[in-house]
Amino acid sequence: MDRNFARSLALVLKYEGGWSDHPADPGGATMKGVTLANFRRYVKADATKADLRKITDAQVATVYRRFYWDAVAGAELPDGVDFAVFDFAVNSGPSRAAKYLQAIVGTVQDGRIGPATVKAAKAKSATVIIAGLCDARLDFLKRLNTWGTFGKGWSARVSSVRFHALVMAKQPEPIIIPQTAPDKPSVVVVTQQGNEPPVVTKVPPAPSNRWTGLIAMIAVIAAAIAAFFGWR
Repeated sequence: MDRNFARSLALVLKYEGGWSDHPADPGGATMKGVTLANFRRYVKADATKADLRKITDAQVATVYRRFYWDAVAGAELPDGVDFAVFDFAVNSGPSRAAKYLQAIVGTVQDGRIGPATVKAAKAKSATVIIAGLCDARLDFLKRLNTWGTFGKGWSARVSSVRFHALVMAKQPEPIIIPQTAPDKPSVVVVTQQGNEPPVVTKVPPAPSNRWTGLIAMIAVIAAAIAAFFGWR
């Protein structure tokens, strides 16, 4: 869903962030996952590598939305599936990610996600799609001749995508909202499942001992999350 773009991009950038110009990488020079070719296509036609290294956050978001998110119809896909397909597209190309999704949902594998593929994706369990897509993606990566160089990182990335995509498909992540008052800082933890009433847990002001306070805060947050999963 389109509301997941910012959240999905933040997760993608954990693996794409930083400068890279590895000779074994067919994508060539990249900054925060943006290739020089795409930077020239969407931001600055005559850009150099030096320009790419100074790319702004807004420019990064523009490239990712136009070249990847929109290309795989991220705004139309179910929660979790959108992120799994998006990250696959960033790592291996929008067309390939689309074809693998189409294979799983049983539509024509033309590399373009249209109404038929979106409808089929919505009709199938999101958890089944995510698991199948991540399995197929990992199998594809293992067949590449660069697996020996990048395999460890790719494997960790796909595992992370699987985890976060499943979380997105099942329920939103807990929202931690800092609450401040004179000499009485606290935190409110909000968890919610679908249209059910939100569960709100307030972490009391931290004691003077910072380690004791930290441990207490973590314990309350963990209890709130545990209660949420038990309440489901």
